[in-house]
Amino acid sequence: MKKTILLTVLLATVIFAQVNVDATYSTLGAIAKKIGGDNVKVTILGSSKYDPHFIVPKPSLLSKLRRADLLIINGAGLELGWLPPLLRNANNPKIRNGANGLLDISHFVPMIDVPATVSRAFGDVHSQGNPHYTTDPHIVLIIARAIEKRLIEIDLDNAKAYQTNLINFTKKWQKYLKKYDADMQMCKTKKVVQYHQLFNYFLERYNIKSYGTIEPLPGISPSSKHTIWLINTIKDEKVKVILQDIYHEKRTAHFIADKTGARVALIPHDLGSLKDTGTLESFYNTIKEHLCR
Repeated sequence: MKKTILLTVLLATVIFAQVNVDATYSTLGAIAKKIGGDNVKVTILGSSKYDPHFIVPKPSLLSKLRRADLLIINGAGLELGWLPPLLRNANNPKIRNGANGLLDISHFVPMIDVPATVSRAFGDVHSQGNPHYTTDPHIVLIIARAIEKRLIEIDLDNAKAYQTNLINFTKKWQKYLKKYDADMQMCKTKKVVQYHQLFNYFLERYNIKSYGTIEPLPGISPSSKHTIWLINTIKDEKVKVILQDIYHEKRTAHFIADKTGARVALIPHDLGSLKDTGTLESFYNTIKEHLCR
């Protein structure tokens, strides 16, 4: 009797075993869950409350990486400041460089802002281009397709489920994009400045021009000289909106707003980074609403 029960438990474990998927950021994880469905267990490594460049590499993340079957990363250097030492210490052959279990989404995305040359004189520039592509809702489907293909490669038994999930999600997301794009056509905000070049993909998608950043160079704190230049630029170009993210200091943006009459719009950079942005739809809706109001 005991042997029968044990065999039943073991068979159930095999039948209902899930693919352990780690995602470095929340938006990637949310898309992975849409495609993986009940066949995956998704773990988010980096909190969306913090700067995605500098997630604290806590020892607790090691156990998650050690049991991962698939690790989905943003790539383009965004995880460079925290993930490599964790991967070395996790020593999981499934997710090492070159393995099927490591999925770098940046390899599938048409990158923008790729520098002609890389030098520290230009600040913290990413050699592969701007890594903040998840702010563009159209790139969601590129990510979804890449995840579906990789899940099928590592879990062929559930290929049909992943294919069906992608088809259903694509139909739903295309319908969402149709309305979203129509709403953005009505958006009167066509000129902005931003703290960091976080929203370039979104701005390019919807033909909104950025006239500068509060950072004089990527990763460099604002100086008085640069702040004065930016104030004059905002006045000259009649810029009405300053895009502020949650993790950079906010004092400079509000100082510039006081001097120019521009509005500071707090914009989420990742799913869950602001209140009520816990779903893909609410994340992108919040970007639209805070920018366009």
